Amino acid sequence: MAAMLSLFVFVFSLPRMVVSIPTFTKIPFPPKAFGGESIAFEPVGGAFYTGVADGRILKHQAPDGFTDFAFTTPTRSKAVCDGTTNLDLGPICGRTFGLALHYATRQLYIADAYSGLLVVGPNGRLATQLATGAEGQAFHFLDGLDVDQGTGVLYFTDASGVYDFRTIVKLNTTNDSTGRLLSYNPRSSQVTVLLRNLTGPAGVAISVDSSFLLVSEFTGNRTLKYWLRGPRANSFDIINFQAKPDNIKRNPGLLQTFWEVAIITRQPAGTPVPIGQRISAFGAVLDTISFEAQYSTTPISEVQPFGGALYISSRSTDFVGVLRP
Repeated sequence: MAAMLSLFVFVFSLPRMVVSIPTFTKIPFPPKAFGGESIAFEPVGGAFYTGVADGRILKHQAPDGFTDFAFTTPTRSKAVCDGTTNLDLGPICGRTFGLALHYATRQLYIADAYSGLLVVGPNGRLATQLATGAEGQAFHFLDGLDVDQGTGVLYFTDASGVYDFRTIVKLNTTNDSTGRLLSYNPRSSQVTVLLRNLTGPAGVAISVDSSFLLVSEFTGNRTLKYWLRGPRANSFDIINFQAKPDNIKRNPGLLQTFWEVAIITRQPAGTPVPIGQRISAFGAVLDTISFEAQYSTTPISEVQPFGGALYISSRSTDFVGVLRP
């Protein structure tokens, strides 16, 4: 087995390193679909949902593959939107970033870059808008999303209070620090701002015991731990520094570990290499997987564990990647 692993040496020392997993396969999107950002799995059976660049939310179920499931804007038409990568059509067609499925109610919650926070039932079709702003400030670019399976409360990020997805380059190059971490209570329909002045907040994941959140700051190059309960409630710690951390997903089981996407730079050329890291609740890096062999320098947005495999999303590909041991 060891001979099947390709060695990749980083320019700095990391804790225990897993550099490759032997089997990589692709689940191709339908024709014209491109750029899956994140994935939400059904709890059993392996079916999952993902949003693509033209505004569709697709559902994948073996052996049938992908089918159109839902969309986020009433202005979306298949004639105009299907297959488009035109960012200026985003407000018309929609652009899903975060997805989170509440198992008890089978409600799929959606963080759309333009339409805000939405929800759609198990039959799909047009999603219902839940919130478009908080404390008098409109959302500009909703990104990460997770749900507390016990309470149904949602946690999500607004990447900027100034820039939207169409101006993402400016968001990243100006070190904009107007992002927010928020929650939404579906029973009261109340949106609460938990943290302000974040630098490009992206991913968010709730712990197994619902006591804290991990939040990545893509532009800020760091990961925060925000306490929901206990003596540290409503405060945060900086637990990890890494280049361009993106989505965070909780690892199954009782152990408080998470998978987070990031980038490292391979010297001397300064080549960006997409990686996934399994981190502890304290930010310690437990495992690192290089995806250079599968994605070259193409950025990835999410690594999500399910059924003993890792599912990889990227806004720059026409497939979902799967790594199996």
